[in-house]
Parts: sequence; structure tokens; C-alpha cells
Amino acid sequence: MSEKKHLYVLWTNDNILTAEKMVFMYTINSLKHGWWEDVTLIIWGATTKLVAENEEIQALVRTAAEAGVHVTACKACADQLNTTKILEGLNIEVIYWGDPLTKILKNEETLLTI
Repeated sequence: MSEKKHLYVLWTNDNILTAEKMVFMYTINSLKHGWWEDVTLIIWGATTKLVAENEEIQALVRTAAEAGVHVTACKACADQLNTTKILEGLNIEVIYWGDPLTKILKNEETLLTI
């Protein structure tokens, strides 16, 4: 069995403390300390609105991206919450995540849900 090297973080909790003290702390440190080779942060649901409206969270998104975290968001959620243009303006990839998430689950990739 090969060691999994890619961490996917499905972030749906719009609590600011959770974002600061778990989501960004862990994703950034995962790359900084070599715990994972690749980290993808998936913004889904209520977090699309949090990122679009909160400048402190936007700064953390930029810091994570600069550290090498691939930051992406659910297009269906962003469209429904009218945040697509804002997220894209923050250099966040906005795509439909239903199919890719299903593949991650079916392939038993490492997925952390928050």
C-alpha cells in the first residue's frame, strides 16, 4: 500500500475561530513542516460567503496560497450565494466540485472535513 501524499480539506464551517485555529493553521503548517506533499482546501457552502465578506479570512486565504495550498471553491455554492466573482478576484479556483469530491471519496483519498 502506497503512502497517501495529498490532503484534501473540505471546509464547510463558517466559524471564524475554526478557520483561524484549525483550517489555516493546519493547511499551512502541513506544507511548511512536510506533513503532506500537496494540500487542497475546498471552500464549500457557507464558507464561500465568509471568504467573500471577511477581509481577515481573505488575508489567510492569500497566506495559504502563498505557502502552496491549492485553494478552490464550489461553483454551485458560489453562484447561489453570488460570490463567484469575488472568489475569482481573490485568485481562488471556482469549479463544480460534486464529481471531483465523489472521486476523492471513491478512491479513498485523504479527506478532512471541517
